Amino acid sequence: MSEPSDESPFIERDPIPTNQALTLLRGGELEVLGRMPYSSNMTFLVNVEHRGTLAQAIYKPHRGEQPLWDFPDGLYKREVAAFALAEHLGWHVVPPTVLREGPAGIGSLQLFMPSDFEQHYFTLQDDEEHIDTFKKICVFDILANNTDRKSGHCLLGNEGRIWAIDNGLAFHAEFKLRTVIWEFGGEPLPADLVVDLEEFCDNDLPESLQKLLDPFEREALKARGRSLLIDGEFPVDDTGRRYPWPLV
Repeated sequence: MSEPSDESPFIERDPIPTNQALTLLRGGELEVLGRMPYSSNMTFLVNVEHRGTLAQAIYKPHRGEQPLWDFPDGLYKREVAAFALAEHLGWHVVPPTVLREGPAGIGSLQLFMPSDFEQHYFTLQDDEEHIDTFKKICVFDILANNTDRKSGHCLLGNEGRIWAIDNGLAFHAEFKLRTVIWEFGGEPLPADLVVDLEEFCDNDLPESLQKLLDPFEREALKARGRSLLIDGEFPVDDTGRRYPWPLV
């Protein structure tokens, strides 16, 4: 593990297994390093240390959220719900994320993924190595009803994996999808994702996800899964308006 440089506050580290990361996030001691730039809500970079393991995380306290007229209070819960959904599906595209108390109160705490921050969806979308992951994130965002999938919310981790971050504006009961990932529109869903969706629709949501969403949101989540299976293909945006702003 390397220390932060004068130019960057971020530390390099080896990959951390999910179970170890969750233990670290839930029980680690937090040290706030500073506020992340370009965030409308309070978003902090923190050091997390637990039993000799040191990593960094992104802390989003409830107290720092700006109220939205078209979204329920408590976006931090939706960050955690996105991780719970990704793990339930077995897709592992969202960094480990937990609910916990921090220096500014209850919020979400997500493992920070050292990444190449010059890369994002628009720079990577034609790379064959990442096409399958982007298709997975596309379906994930439809299921989660993500209203803010910017290009910069797809990170290329230093270990070569794509990570989907900033998932707080999701899981609304009303369909509000806004994403930059429309290149697959009209293509059939990959067979492996269909199998996962069938299993998702045929079984109850895990308790970890149920307790984070209200009954209408839970039913809408299931309905979106069923709709994807009925259509059998990636949707097309006929309006041309289902994009976030800014795009990156």
